[in-house]
Amino acid sequence: MAAFLVIFAVGSVGAIVYQIMWANPAEACEKARKWWDAKHRVCATPVLISDITGRTIQDKQAEAAARAAIGRPAPEAAEAPAEAAQP
Repeated sequence: MAAFLVIFAVGSVGAIVYQIMWANPAEACEKARKWWDAKHRVCATPVLISDITGRTIQDKQAEAAARAAIGRPAPEAAEAPAEAAQP
C-alpha cells in the first residue's frame, strides 16, 4: 500500500511539474503567435526573411499574408512631405 502511495505522489508531482514547466509556457507562446521550441523551452519571435535581407516583398497580397501569418500588422504608408508655402 505504501509503495502505491509513493508512486502516486511521484507521478502527481511529475504531472504538475510538466504542466507548469512545459505545457503552460508552450500554450502561452502559441497564443502570442510565436514559435515554441520544446527542446530548449524557448519562445521565439518569427522574423520575415525580408527583414533579414532588406529586400522588399513586391507582391502586396503576399506581404499581407506573410505579416498576418506571424501576427504583425501591415506597415503604415509613409506620409508625403508637406509642401513649403510659397510667399
